[in-house]
Amino acid sequence: MELIRIPALSDNYIWLLSNENSECVIVDPSQAKPVIEMLSQRSLTPIAILLTHHHDDHVGGVAELVKKYPNIDVFGPQETQSKGAENIIHNQERIIVSTFTFNVIGTPGHTLGHVAYYCEPYLFCGDTLFSGGCGRLFEGTAQQMFSSLQRLSALPDNTLICCAHEYTLSNMTFAHHIMPENALITDYLAQVSEMRKNLQPTVPITLKNEKNINLFLKSDDIDLQRILGITTNTYAPIKTFTKLRELKDNF
Repeated sequence: MELIRIPALSDNYIWLLSNENSECVIVDPSQAKPVIEMLSQRSLTPIAILLTHHHDDHVGGVAELVKKYPNIDVFGPQETQSKGAENIIHNQERIIVSTFTFNVIGTPGHTLGHVAYYCEPYLFCGDTLFSGGCGRLFEGTAQQMFSSLQRLSALPDNTLICCAHEYTLSNMTFAHHIMPENALITDYLAQVSEMRKNLQPTVPITLKNEKNINLFLKSDDIDLQRILGITTNTYAPIKTFTKLRELKDNF
C-alpha cells in the first residue's frame, strides 16, 4: 500500500491509500479538485470514500467526487448521511473494500458520531487526535474525548497517525508552554518549527513518538498533574485532560 497526502484548504490534509492494483480509498475529501488532479497524476481508480465526521472541511468534496466517479462507495457514521454517506458504519465494524480492510473505531468528542479508521499501520483519525493535540469538543464531552484517545493510544506503537489538519506547531507551542522543562517536547518543538519554516508536513507521525510529546496522551503523567495542580488519585487523568482542553481552548 502507498499513502498519499494531499494538502487542501488552509491547513487540511486529504488522505489517499492505494494498492498494487492502482485502486485507492479517499479519506475526508474537503475538496474535490486536488483529489481529482492527484488521481489523474497517479493513474489511480478511486473505489471508496471514508468520512470521519460531518464537518464541511471533511466532506466538502464528496458530491463532486461522486458525480465524477458514480461507482464509488461512500462510508461514514450516521451524522454524514446527509453529506453523501450511503454506507452507514458503526464502532467496531470492519469495512472490506477490494484489498483494503479498515477497522472502525468510534471516537466521539469532537462530534458525537466521529469515527476513526485503522488499516494497519495507518490510522485515519480525522479531528480526534492531532500531532501534539486533540480536537475541540464541539459536540461531545471531555470524558468522551478522553475515552476516545485512550482507545486510539492502545493501538500498536508503530501506528501512523494520519490526522486531518496541520496543527502540530501550535500544539507543540502550547505543550512547551505547559511543560517547558520537558526535553522531548522542547526538542520536538524545535524540529517542527524548522519543518514548518521549510513548508514541510509534520504528519504522519508514529503513535510511539506521539505518546512522548502529546500532552493529551499524557494525562496520567504525575509531573503534568502537579504542574496543573491536580491531586494524584483515581480521577486525576480525566481531570488533567479536562484542564488541558480548557487551557488549550484559551491559549
